Amino acid sequence: MMIDIGLIRHSWLLVAPVAEKVTMHFYGRLFSEYPQIRELFPPAMDVQRDRLLKALTQVVLSLENGEPLGDYLGQLARDHRKYGVRPEHYPALGHCLVAAMRANAHGAWLPAYDEAWMSAYRYISEVMIQAAEQDAVHAPPSWIGTVVSHEMRTHDIAVINVEPDQPYPFRAGQYATLQTGQWPKVWRPYSIANAPRHDNRLSFHVRAVPGGWVSTALVRHTQPGDIVLIGPPRGMFSLNDARTPHLVFLAGGTGLAPLKALVEESAWSPERPSIDLFHGVRHSSEAYDMHDLRRLRAQHKRLRIIQAVSDEPEHWPRHTAVDALEYHRVIPDGDVYVCGSPEMVRHTTARLLAMGVRGERVHSEFSGEAPSFVPS
Repeated sequence: MMIDIGLIRHSWLLVAPVAEKVTMHFYGRLFSEYPQIRELFPPAMDVQRDRLLKALTQVVLSLENGEPLGDYLGQLARDHRKYGVRPEHYPALGHCLVAAMRANAHGAWLPAYDEAWMSAYRYISEVMIQAAEQDAVHAPPSWIGTVVSHEMRTHDIAVINVEPDQPYPFRAGQYATLQTGQWPKVWRPYSIANAPRHDNRLSFHVRAVPGGWVSTALVRHTQPGDIVLIGPPRGMFSLNDARTPHLVFLAGGTGLAPLKALVEESAWSPERPSIDLFHGVRHSSEAYDMHDLRRLRAQHKRLRIIQAVSDEPEHWPRHTAVDALEYHRVIPDGDVYVCGSPEMVRHTTARLLAMGVRGERVHSEFSGEAPSFVPS
């Protein structure tokens, strides 16, 4: 299928400055023309109103990425089964998006733009529908998970272990979306903090975010025996991208979770890499996982752990994870994995590039991924 990326990008520039109006028009048209789609969304739309438009446009604008995007669309389609997305929903989204952009382009929208965008969405729909149909043969839309343990590690961080009702196939470094009984239809992503293991259990490090619906429910109102729903595994954060025998891991807060899973996986490798793990927290009381990390260090043999504390006046030196990297004169001569808040990842990546680390050697948890079509 021929898709004119140039036309798509040019037309998007017409409406990008009024993206909020496009979003409101899009949802109004979608829910009025296709009321059955409204049931896929949670009752309150304020948290996720803008995410769907961002997802739809980013995926189309990334169509030149070829095979990586195709793999991602397949993964996205498998994940969207948990929402109840059906084949007939895909063209509805594309139709309403094009109509919303056309209505807000101040008369500058051309018929050729319609065809370019719809051609792109027909392609996306075909890839995702086929992937979802193939996945339905051997996997459920979501897994029912039983909470087997819930341990408060700090005043706002809990380590939660969940046992899925069926085998849960994932790779170390991936994440899952969770739904709690308190918030039906509201899904939030959490990194899996362990590599696959024989008991099929998943560990999550969850910080209660102020105003966070799901995180607060998981940390404050969840106990052993409770049920959560688990979406299919997602993410491309893995040791498969590593090509060097020395790795540097930089974690901020609960960004430790996927890096811990990668350490666990590498401990089983006959040619395990040497790893310098820097875990940055604001206060020393937030170093919530030191017991498990020491256990991993004893098992791995080639793992060094350095705790960095940034905001505690009594602690010296006061460092972020990347500050500690420089302070300890560790040379990032191989692959570097970064995980934390978006701000932490941006700042750390910029510092690494300034040190001379090549961009392709810096891996972050959500790099190369587009958001989902149906908001999490």
